[in-house]
Amino acid sequence: MYFAALLARTEDGWEASDTELDDVETLSDLADLAREASADEDTVLVLIEQEDAWFGVVRVDGEEDPRIYVSDAAAAARSSYGEILLTDELLGREPDDDVADLDSLDLDGTEDGEPENDDADDEDGGATAGDAVPSGPIGDREVLVDLGVTEKELLALDSTDALNEIAEVLGAAEVLETVR
Repeated sequence: MYFAALLARTEDGWEASDTELDDVETLSDLADLAREASADEDTVLVLIEQEDAWFGVVRVDGEEDPRIYVSDAAAAARSSYGEILLTDELLGREPDDDVADLDSLDLDGTEDGEPENDDADDEDGGATAGDAVPSGPIGDREVLVDLGVTEKELLALDSTDALNEIAEVLGAAEVLETVR
């Protein structure tokens, strides 16, 4: 089960709203959704968690690129919402690393000399797409430092109650609770 909420900082404090991520397919879509929650280009946090497995924080400050932190990249990679956060840039990959040069492909989409059925590697414990995703935290560990959550505190958060603990430090626990 997932929970996702937007926390928008305003002159009067934090405003929270729960959000549906069903129509969000990319990080850009998520950043646009966050920007819509802020009338004055103030800080907006997108908080996402999957029951006791992982949590993520996406910070959007106006038109700047989103800053992302994910508590467990490998767990998030197994989640459709987590995949939105695990961009090539965050994972240190070149975009489309796994797509071969089109000139070296046969008409059936396989590389010259490559067998058409490549499932043997997966059955024998070979490399899978998930192997490229590290286990543990990934992203901007200082994403909340100026809001009162240090890198050390962020890394120490337990996935079971992390979003509530973050909201508590921000002074937004009550507003977050209203959308849970």
